[in-house]
Amino acid sequence: MAKLDIIQFACRSDNYGVLIHDEPAGVTAAIDAPDAEPILAGLAEKGWRLTHLLITHHHADHTAGNLQLKEATGCTVIGPKAEANRIPGIDLGVGEGDIIAFGEFEIRVIETPGHTIGHVTYCIPAASVAFVGDTLFAMGCGRIFEGNAKVMWASLNKLMALPPETEIYCGHEYTAANAAFALTIDPENAQLQKRAKNVSEQRSKDLATLPTRIDLELETNPFLRPHVAAIRQRLGMQHDPDWRVFAEIRERKNKA
Repeated sequence: MAKLDIIQFACRSDNYGVLIHDEPAGVTAAIDAPDAEPILAGLAEKGWRLTHLLITHHHADHTAGNLQLKEATGCTVIGPKAEANRIPGIDLGVGEGDIIAFGEFEIRVIETPGHTIGHVTYCIPAASVAFVGDTLFAMGCGRIFEGNAKVMWASLNKLMALPPETEIYCGHEYTAANAAFALTIDPENAQLQKRAKNVSEQRSKDLATLPTRIDLELETNPFLRPHVAAIRQRLGMQHDPDWRVFAEIRERKNKA
């Protein structure tokens, strides 16, 4: 089976840059472009040539480096077609079910609106990996800026349905704050308690807490657990639909 090389590195104050590379095909993609310079440095260190730039959504902290990278490398800029007019340098707009050829791999596009109205996730099933931008975080999820809670919950359900071993690359290092909040919603969750402690130790050493995995998020992320009886009882929402419980958790995080 072909091997997909993946490197992750810090960008800006709390963003992550990610490069993926298929060596036999000589293709390399960046996932989002928070800042061109760290991405160019990562490419130079590896000796890779950027061929694709995959944008998850239009926010400036994910697209600020687009034009510089395109000018420096001639890469093809790909992003959500629903936000094409807000993505600098875009060459190709994609949506639900589209497939991007990438060497020996297929990159499948999943529409995950909510944080922004056209947000997409890039999933590579053969490599058991997904790049979720700001839809899902370790023990968290993105703020709902352009959608609503019902839309965001539907997007999260798409990600929850991915194979449990899928590695998840997120746009930001928010894990410590998310863990602290998660413990206010699901304090009796032993797996969450253990994970929060591990995250505290990692961040004290300035280590990345990402990528995460779908199975780990299903066990410890309160935004993916509105069906859990203990959470419903704590919120006084025993009889509400899951999306309303999710909405209440999201609103509490907004105020945290």
